[in-house]
Amino acid sequence: MKFKFLVILLGIIICTPVVHAQKKKKESFFKSMYLQWGYNKEWYTNSTLHFKMSNGNDFKLHNAKAHDATDYDAIVKKPLQISIPQYNYRIGFYLNHAKTKALEINFDHAKYIVTDGQKVHVTGVIDGVQVDGDSILNSNSFLHFEHTDGANWLHINYVEQRTLINTKSSNRKLLTWLWKAGAGINIPRSDFTWRGDNMNNMFHIAGYNISAESGFRIYPSKNFFLEFTGKSGFVHYLNALANTETLKGNRVRHSFGYFEIIGTFGFDINW
Repeated sequence: MKFKFLVILLGIIICTPVVHAQKKKKESFFKSMYLQWGYNKEWYTNSTLHFKMSNGNDFKLHNAKAHDATDYDAIVKKPLQISIPQYNYRIGFYLNHAKTKALEINFDHAKYIVTDGQKVHVTGVIDGVQVDGDSILNSNSFLHFEHTDGANWLHINYVEQRTLINTKSSNRKLLTWLWKAGAGINIPRSDFTWRGDNMNNMFHIAGYNISAESGFRIYPSKNFFLEFTGKSGFVHYLNALANTETLKGNRVRHSFGYFEIIGTFGFDINW
């Protein structure tokens, strides 16, 4: 899949200076690294969605409401399929020995669903007719739209971390505060239904995102940690795919803000 390929490619690009430095027997630019995995919950601002379809329809849904789908029950029902719920992973590279600064590959698999049954204001052209009025969103008679194989935000973060509490012996940290900021690309897989005709589209680079995040790490042991953060950002989709089985070439533009809470576990890997 495209987004997995991009993650691997970014990892190779970032790791290349490390390998090169080791070959020359020089100190690595990256002092150590960490890996994280966890899950999230989102809230979204209203969004105006602009549909441009291959059949000539060109219209907007104004201030549409949307929600997420955490799917946490899959952790119990299908524990081996860890990527069903809304998940997060991070691959970080510390920039100093104190581990107070890092660069991080950050991926958020969030689900974005335009809420069915809501009344929205519709403007534009549908079936060759100028429209300007309210409509109820319904997949059978009108449309349904979601990014549920992922809104998929991939970005690079700059990270800083500060120790708040050490263990009694003061030989290692117990609680830290950290903040992150970054930007990157959106790689959604969008599910679109037009008057009952549905298709789950392909993964597709469709826009950009910016975000800031802050929270705490708890270190039960020297290299194992639990991280709990809040994150806020802005996402802009420039050309999300909205094809159906009978209509190809459809595109959607929209943007929204979001707030996200994230819980992950992670490991520091030292070299």
